[in-house]
Amino acid sequence: MTTPHAVVHAAVAHCLVYPDDEFHAGLAVLRAALDEQPGPGRGEVRAFLDHVDGTEPDRLRQDYVRTFDFSGRRCLYLTWWTDGDTRRRGRSLVRFKEIYREHGWEYADTRELPDFLPAVCEFSALTGTDTLLREHRPALELLRLALVEAASPWAGVLRALVATLPGASPRDRAAAQAMARNGPPREDVGLAPFGTPLLEVVSR
Repeated sequence: MTTPHAVVHAAVAHCLVYPDDEFHAGLAVLRAALDEQPGPGRGEVRAFLDHVDGTEPDRLRQDYVRTFDFSGRRCLYLTWWTDGDTRRRGRSLVRFKEIYREHGWEYADTRELPDFLPAVCEFSALTGTDTLLREHRPALELLRLALVEAASPWAGVLRALVATLPGASPRDRAAAQAMARNGPPREDVGLAPFGTPLLEVVSR
């Protein structure tokens, strides 16, 4: 069986990738999956999909690039928030791959690093474990706050994601930074299979 948050994690993964033709082609399936059952985050994702429906594709692509490609404060790579451009980041990236392998999956996307947030969300949806999301909760909250400050429609997508994680979200940047110092809330979850285009089965 799937975990209660698998659909939202898969939806967030889809909403945070570059909005090309493949992105738009998958929206109907995404809406149908969200409508199957209620739960945290679904309303925020639907609101973002409504925004997509009302925005010209070229404008949406321009907004995506302006939002995520030109500001480090809105970076989608989780280890950037913890390690920056240091040697330590290489070790952190290796750990992402090791965790994927521990759950029987191999990171397959040659275009993006394994800490790319859409990939991490797909992994969570696929396996039912949100370990990486919980460990990087402060980064997710700082990204959420940065998107809110930028009045970005993607802020709702991050609100949907953190709504599926244990504990309340910090109210401001100082509280999020305090969370980074003290560590995010912890909660164990079960495992469940869920398909993903960025991850492949490890050959055994």
